Amino acid sequence: MAGLLFLPVPRRRFGRPNSPLLLIMPGGLLAGLLVAGALISASAAATGEARPGNPHHPGPRVTSQLTGSVVAHDGGRLRLITDLGNVRVQTRDVSSVNYTVYLEADASQKDASDLLKRFAISGHVAPDGVAIRGQTLGRECSGRLWVTIQVTIPKNYALDITTGGGNIETDDINGRAALSTAGGNITAGNIGGPARLDSESGGHIMVKNVAGDLTAITGGGHITTGSVAGSANLHTTGGHIRVASVQGIAHLDTGGGNVTLQHAGTELIAETTGGQIEVGEAAGLVRAKTGGGGIRVVRVSGPTNLQTTGGSIYLTQVDSAVRASAAAGGITAWFVAPPKGSGGCELASNDGDILVYLPRLLPVTIDARVQIGDDHRVIVDPAFPLKVSYDDRLNGARSMTAEGSLNGGGEVIRLRTVAGNIRLAVAEPTKQLQLYKAQMREIEVNLEHQMRFFEPPVLQDPPQP
Repeated sequence: MAGLLFLPVPRRRFGRPNSPLLLIMPGGLLAGLLVAGALISASAAATGEARPGNPHHPGPRVTSQLTGSVVAHDGGRLRLITDLGNVRVQTRDVSSVNYTVYLEADASQKDASDLLKRFAISGHVAPDGVAIRGQTLGRECSGRLWVTIQVTIPKNYALDITTGGGNIETDDINGRAALSTAGGNITAGNIGGPARLDSESGGHIMVKNVAGDLTAITGGGHITTGSVAGSANLHTTGGHIRVASVQGIAHLDTGGGNVTLQHAGTELIAETTGGQIEVGEAAGLVRAKTGGGGIRVVRVSGPTNLQTTGGSIYLTQVDSAVRASAAAGGITAWFVAPPKGSGGCELASNDGDILVYLPRLLPVTIDARVQIGDDHRVIVDPAFPLKVSYDDRLNGARSMTAEGSLNGGGEVIRLRTVAGNIRLAVAEPTKQLQLYKAQMREIEVNLEHQMRFFEPPVLQDPPQP
């Protein structure tokens, strides 16, 4: 029989042990290699008494604890690998790495007491810090086992944690962090260096602020982060991505969820196959593409390319070159200054309307065309003296064009729609500013709400057996 690990959906908090891990361990099949070095002495105790008042695990339990300690110093790294179990890390003013393993098994199982003995943990001093290894031992045994590993590390310490199944939770870490789980959520506080967070089977990933580059990958859960001082590469196969800010290059990719970024720095590449994309302020280059949702960018200050096949595009403040394409939705854009950059602006829609707001004294050149002009129009505010013309030769349909230089002319704004209307209106600065502030505040409030929802818990010792 092949070895099997079964992990039900884990709870996010560690106040109580999570759902059990079902282990079927034929002799030798799941035995792992112990970390080289001396085995730290461990204390273990088992009891057949039930844990009273535990609604998550009714019935009698047998429990066990394993403890150990390894000398450590600030500036080191903890490398922890475990075959299974939840891992939680807390930082304290200590000169050692201390760990405790809390084990529980269902007392009604035939091999309950033996099952507790099938998990072992060891630790030793490593060249760059401390290494800990948790593993299942290879003897004939089956049943449900709850495993929680709690580790206390010095305040200035880096982390490298891998678990074969379970959640990972950490305090604020004053160093780099690499956290990986084959099945569970990752919840971290502030990280004082670069970080890589990986949930293979699709758990949620939440981290506060990262003082370096961030890579976060999940098989389907949501990704929520605070500020990232470096670049960010975030990928989920189906969940939402929510980010407060990225100073460097942001590459945000989801297989179907929404993407929200409050502040984009050097460059933003955002893509979703079916969700919405929402960006607050973008200082650099922006490339955003969605296969089915809308795109909203509150303030565009760098070269921007936006594409949606099934939604609308909304731009609240534009002062740079923008290319926006909507296959089925409309486009609304508020210009605040002449577009910066070569090539001007181009807004194009197949079936939607295009609405452009321009300051009365903005020096630009307008080139607007409706391909099917029989049922659709170019509607221009009288403040903008444009020449309107018609062409009946284009594929037998009548097209309509409005063009001209405003306030002496400038960068060209090209507007194209196949079967929609084009409207140019005078922008009201007060209304535009109010709209800008309201939309930025909306994004900020939504992100704050999500960060509170995923707030890392205050780590406390689990109940003693």
